[in-house]
Formats: sequence, C-alpha cells, structure tokens
Amino acid sequence: MKRLLLASLLFAATPALAQAPAEPAAAPAPDAPAAAAPEATPGAPVDPRPTCASAVAALSPRDRLAQRLMVGVDAADSAGAAAIVRQNHVGGIFLGGTATALLQNKKLDAVQAAANLPVAVAVDDEGGRVQRIDDLDGELPSARAMAKKTPEQVRALAAERGRQLLARGVNWDLAPAVDVSDQPANSVIGDRSFSNDPAVVTTYARAFEEGLHEAGVHGVLKHFPGHGHSSGDSHKGRVSTPPLAQLRANDLKPYADLLGPLGPQRVSVMVGHLDVPGLTDDLPSSLTPATYRLLRDDYGFDGLAMTDDLGAMKAISATLALPQATLAALRAGADMALSSNVEPVAPILNTLEAALTDGRIPAADNDRAVERILAAKNLCRRA
Repeated sequence: MKRLLLASLLFAATPALAQAPAEPAAAPAPDAPAAAAPEATPGAPVDPRPTCASAVAALSPRDRLAQRLMVGVDAADSAGAAAIVRQNHVGGIFLGGTATALLQNKKLDAVQAAANLPVAVAVDDEGGRVQRIDDLDGELPSARAMAKKTPEQVRALAAERGRQLLARGVNWDLAPAVDVSDQPANSVIGDRSFSNDPAVVTTYARAFEEGLHEAGVHGVLKHFPGHGHSSGDSHKGRVSTPPLAQLRANDLKPYADLLGPLGPQRVSVMVGHLDVPGLTDDLPSSLTPATYRLLRDDYGFDGLAMTDDLGAMKAISATLALPQATLAALRAGADMALSSNVEPVAPILNTLEAALTDGRIPAADNDRAVERILAAKNLCRRA
C-alpha cells in the first residue's frame, strides 16, 4: 500500500515525466552566514514531489535495484514491452533497432500505465548515422554537419526534435555526444562528434542539450571520459584511448565546461567502455571505480551516471554475461546500467539482490543511486 500511495503521488505530480525541474539556486560561499529559510509566499506554487530520500524509502529493496536498470525492449512488440515493465518495475527502457510500432499511436502510454513508477523511455537520437525517428519525423543532421550551423540554429533543431520525441512518448535522448574527434566521418565516432576542438564541442553540445531541455526531454552526455581518439570500436571489442593526462587536456574539457552550468538533475552522463592508461587497469572504464571517482570528485558531478550498453557491446559482452556485467558496473559506481538486449530481467535482479543482501552492493550507495535516478526522472526533489 505504501508503494501504491507513492506511485499515485508521483504520477499525479508529474504529468510530463521529462519536464526538467527549475535550476537549483547557487550554493553560498563557504564562509557565508547561513541564510534564513524564506517565508512561504501566499499563493506561490508548492512543489508536490516527495523528497528523493522518502521516495526511495517507500520502495522495496528489489524495486530499488530495478530502478537502476534501463533494459532493451522490442519496439515492434508493445505488449512485450509493457510486460517487461509490469513484471520487473525497471527504471527505464531503451528502444533500439529500426522497428517503430511502439513509437506510434500512443503505444508507449500503455507501457507507462504498466509501470509502478513512471519509466524513462530512451533512444539514441544524435542525428546523422545515429537517429531513431527519422522514418517517422524526418532526418536530423549529424553533429559534424550541425556544427556548420549557428548554435541558435542547433538549439532550434534539437528543440523541435525533442518535441517530436516527447510526442511519441520518448522522454530521454542518449545524446549529445561530447566526444572530441577528427576521425573520418564513418568511424566509430567520426561525424557523431561536433569537432576536434573542445571549445566547439562544448558550444554545440550545450546548444543541443538546451534544445532538448526546452522540449522537456532529458539529455545524456556521452561517452565519458572520451571515445573520440580511441583505437577502435567498443561495439566490436576492447579499445584504448590516449592516457588520462592527455584526455584531461582535450577530451574531458567539454565535461569540465558543461557539467557545472547544466546541473546534476538536468543532464546525465554515459560512461563508455574504454581502456584508459592512467585510469583503468584490467577492466574497461564503465566497470572501473576510478572512472566514477574521476567524474564525481574531479568534475564535481553529482547527477546520474549510466553505462553504455552492457549487453551488445563486445568490449563487455565478450567476457561477461549481462547479470555479472551489471553487477560489476553498479559496484564500480554506475547509478544505472543500460542494456539494449531484450532478454529476461529477473536473472539480473536476482544477481543484484544477492549482492545487496551480502553487502557487495552497500545499501547506502544503492539508495543514493536510486535518489539520483528518481531525480533525473523528475519524480522527487533532492534535499
């Protein structure tokens, strides 16, 4: 009953799941006196959302773990997608492939209706080679092509795309790519990158994210700490990047310039499957605790960190089954694990539940991650 009451409150408080909350006020200087709490203004709007801590406390341990999963569904099978959500209470679903049935005729409404809490519905829609609704709503230029326009034009393009996505029930776009790259256009990153100049990437990634935000779609910056100068394609196997010191001087600059101004509840970060000298050892960056410490401590990000696809990318799947890869990612520091595969969710949750029970996933860390997820979905307010 407690979870049903919470779900009712959350659904009532969020008529548009992806609509971003107001920007948080700037923190006072460390030596500034504490400001008195402002008095409520008569007639001022009251935030109806629960605190994130109370929202998490209302969920069972298994449902908290389920919120940390974004799983693949078949976009040609609306009933199957709804069943996955109804049976497993996952935090998000990912629509891959080329099928579009689930994106038409309000079929995603039935998926949301099957959820215990509103679901993040995500696609890859960067433009160019990586877009999802081009057959339905027209093509979006590649990032490299967009960088030949003005930032204002790119913001307008992204805002229109965001409105199209939201109208179809998609509330998260796993974009923009903020990789810094001069790779040939058809390389793994290539024309998915705005530029090989970090300042240009920052300018256009900000414009793209601002357009999505204007439309009410949650953006995800990727692929931390930088895929643009990698040795190959992590879809096909393990790849390496330049050393961390070189990434700091180049590939990581957009994160340094974007994460603070955009704020932790407005945008999320996707961590790539990369071998980074000076950062990673035996495992790719998505499974390495030092990667998440870099994001949190060095770049001051307290928002949602999610993995790249753990199920279909051979940098991970060649050596780890999905339940084990998911456990490794969450233990390393990822808040949310992404998999594009359409496969049973229960074995993943069983693996995670055992780890939560025996302490391999600390309960406090788990709750903190779920708070970030619910906040990114605009379902609660962080105290």
